[in-house]
Amino acid sequence: MITTVLVANRGEIARRVFRTCRNLGIGTVAVHSDADATAPHVAEADAAVHLPGNAAGDTYLRADLLIEAARTSGADAIHPGYGFLSENAGFARAVIDAGLTWVGPPPAAIEAMGSKIESKRLMAGAGVPVLSELDPEALTEADLPVLVKASAGGGGRGMRVVRTLDELPAQLEAARSEAASAFGDPTVFCEPYLATGRHVEVQVLADAHGTVWAVGERECSIQRRHQKVVEEAPSPLVERIGGMRAELFAAARNAAKAIGYLGAGTVEFLADDSGRFFFLEMNTRLQVEHPVTECVTGLDLVRLQLEIADGQRLPAEPPPSRGHAIEVRLYAEDPAHDWRPQSGTLHRFEIPGVAAEFSVPAGGVRLDSGVAGGDVVSVHYDPMLAKVIAVAPTRVAAARALAGALRRARIHGVTTNRELLVRVLDHPAFLAGDTDTAFFDRHGLAALSEPLADKDATAISVVAAALADAAANRASARVLGRIPSGWRNVASQPQIKRYRRAADELEVRYRNTRTGVLVDGHEDLRVVEATPETVVLQVSGVRRTFRVARYPGLVCVDSPLGPVGLVPVERFPDPASQVAAGSLLAPMPGTVVRVAVSQGDTVVAGQPLLWLEAMKMEHRISAPADGVVAELAVATGDQVEVGRVLAVVKERE
Repeated sequence: MITTVLVANRGEIARRVFRTCRNLGIGTVAVHSDADATAPHVAEADAAVHLPGNAAGDTYLRADLLIEAARTSGADAIHPGYGFLSENAGFARAVIDAGLTWVGPPPAAIEAMGSKIESKRLMAGAGVPVLSELDPEALTEADLPVLVKASAGGGGRGMRVVRTLDELPAQLEAARSEAASAFGDPTVFCEPYLATGRHVEVQVLADAHGTVWAVGERECSIQRRHQKVVEEAPSPLVERIGGMRAELFAAARNAAKAIGYLGAGTVEFLADDSGRFFFLEMNTRLQVEHPVTECVTGLDLVRLQLEIADGQRLPAEPPPSRGHAIEVRLYAEDPAHDWRPQSGTLHRFEIPGVAAEFSVPAGGVRLDSGVAGGDVVSVHYDPMLAKVIAVAPTRVAAARALAGALRRARIHGVTTNRELLVRVLDHPAFLAGDTDTAFFDRHGLAALSEPLADKDATAISVVAAALADAAANRASARVLGRIPSGWRNVASQPQIKRYRRAADELEVRYRNTRTGVLVDGHEDLRVVEATPETVVLQVSGVRRTFRVARYPGLVCVDSPLGPVGLVPVERFPDPASQVAAGSLLAPMPGTVVRVAVSQGDTVVAGQPLLWLEAMKMEHRISAPADGVVAELAVATGDQVEVGRVLAVVKERE
C-alpha cells in the first residue's frame, strides 16, 4: 500500500496531487529547482528535495535525481503529473526497477503511445480511425497544407503549420529544435492540416482486473499555437450529434485495450461537424483539463490513479455525467503581441467567488493554481498561472459564472490572457457552441484581445489612480499631512499626473477647491471618497468604486468597468535609461538560440533577425522596418534579461 508519494513535477499539478494525498492520509514529497524554492507546492508538501539548477534539463527532467529524491525522502511511490517525464517510458521503468510504485501506465503502454508515428499505426490496426502520416522528405504541393508535429510530446510544442514547400526546411528545423528542448527528442512527422475541426477527447481509466472505463468526453477546440486554452465537458458537438458519443467511447476503449493500458489516460480525436473523427494521439498521463471531467462526474481522478496503482478494482461502470463544466487556462502571456510569454513578480492574485480549490465544488468556481500573490513568474517553465473552472446545470450558466469571476479578478504584476478569456466566454459564437480550432482566426484575435476597459473607462480609471496617489502622498506626509494635495491659498494651476498605458500617455489635471475636487475634462465627475486604496467617483449621476494598488513602476486600478494597468511617467527621467532609435529590446528574459544576420546587413521589415527561447518556446525577433543592422549586441547562447538591447536597425534615409 502506498504511504508516501513524491510528485516529480511542479506548480498546480503538484498541488493537485498533494490535495488528494492529504485526503487519503498519504504523505507527500515535493521536488524543486532553485527558482521554485519558495513556490506554493514546496510549502504544502510534508517534505521537499532540492534539484540544483533551473533549466528543466538539469532538474525536473533528471530521472536519476528524482529517484534519488524519493529514496532520500522515504517516498515509496512517484506520481509524474503531466509534462516533463510523465510520458517517458524510461523513467517509468527506472522507477519500477528502483522498487518504487509508478503511478501511471505500464512502460510498454507509454512506449506504444510515446511515438505518435508508431501509435497511429497501432491504432489503425485496432480499428480506430486515423489521419494519414506524411514523410517530411517526400512532401509535394498536393500534400499542403501540413502540420509538423513532435513525435515524442504535445502541448503545442514542436508544432508548425506549413503552407508552402519553400518554408518547409525552416519550419522543420524550428520544430525539431523546440521538440528537442521540450522533450529531449527531435523526431517530427507530418500529417494533413485541417484548418477547422473540433478537438474532442475521451477520458479513460483502466485497472489491472480487465475493467476499462470511458468516463466522458471533453471538447478543447479553442487553442492557441495548438495548445488548449478553453476546455469543457461535455462536448457541444457530441451533445448535438446522436450516436457520436457511443462511437467515441468504443474507439477510446479499443485504444486502451490495444496497448494493455492501466491508470488514467486520454484518447484525443479531431472531429468534423458531421461527427466523423480521427485519432490524434493518446496521452498516457493525467491531462491538464481533467478538472472538467471531475466536476461533471464527481470523481477524483487522482484518487483513482493511486488506487489503481495499488492494485484496486474499478467499479463495473463509471458514474453518469451531470451538468456542464468549463475550464480556462490563465496564462502569463500577451495575446495581442503574438502570445508573448510574460515573466516577473505577480504582486496580487485574487479570484473571487472560489468555492473549492483542487476539488469538486457543489457548484460555482473551482481554482487549481500554481501561484500566489508575491510569487515570481519564471522564464524557465510554462507560463500557465492557474486553471479556473466553473460548473453549473447548463453550459451558458457555467460560461457566465466563469466570465464573471475572471472579470472581477485582481491580477497584478504580469500581463495575462484574462481579457481574451472573458471575451471568448461572452462571445455569441461560443455560447452557441460554435467552437472549432479556427475560432481565433474567424472572430479576430485583435478584437478578442482588446482590453475590457474601453477608452472612457480607462480615462476614469486614470483619474482614480491620480486621486489615490495624492491620498497616499498626504497619508505618508510628515508635515501638514491634513492639507489637501496641491493646496494653494490662491489657486494658480492644476496638479498634473501622467501615466502610460501601452503606447498611450494619459494625463490628469485636477484642482482641490473649497467645493471639492475639479478634474479638467470631467465636468460631470464628483469625488465621493478618495483614499490610498479606494476611490469612489460619481460620473453623470452614477456612482462607481475603484480599487487602486501601487507597486514600483506600476499602478493597478480594478473596477466593474475593467482592469487598468498604468505605468507612472517620471517627471525627470534618467537620461541613462534612454535607448537609441531602432533598438530592439528583449521582450522577456531568455536564451539566444539562433542569429540570422550580421552587423552591416541590409534587412527588410518583418525579416527575422534572431530567436529567443523562453518558457519552452522559441520567439522570433524581427526587423521593425527596412534598414541596416547598425549594431548586433548578442550572439547564439547568450542569456539576456528583459529590456536588453539585442540589435539596432537604422532605417534607410
